[in-house]
Amino acid sequence: ELLIVVAILGVLAAVVIPNVMRFIGAGEQEARDTELANIQAAVSAMMVDNNLALLPTPVGPLPGGASTNDMNAFPDTSALGVALKEYDRLGNQFIAPDLDGYLLYQHDVIADTSATPLVNYVAEQITASYYSVDEFGTVKQWRDNIQTPY
Repeated sequence: ELLIVVAILGVLAAVVIPNVMRFIGAGEQEARDTELANIQAAVSAMMVDNNLALLPTPVGPLPGGASTNDMNAFPDTSALGVALKEYDRLGNQFIAPDLDGYLLYQHDVIADTSATPLVNYVAEQITASYYSVDEFGTVKQWRDNIQTPY
């Protein structure tokens, strides 16, 4: 009887272990894919909300350019001080102290001479992966800030 139990355990181990090994690491890739889909959807929503056909100064659009995991500086680098954000969706002009930039986190949507109200298109400011975007809003995902592919 003991031999039968050992044989059954051996067969189960031979079947189960290879199947379990297939899934190791698959969760990490799925997490990256989900995060990329969320960031792409957030960029699209932000562009629609702000009547943007093109991003004025996208983050890292060229190969080898910079990318970021800080959504308070993404997808539009005018958040870094370039005042290219002219009007809100109601046609009001942005002026100081309104916040510059088209951002996914803490985005100033109303031209009201104050840094409020702020909108978050993503839940967290810092993401696990790094991102770049072209002027059309197409997002690419990277391992680090110098655009190393996964």
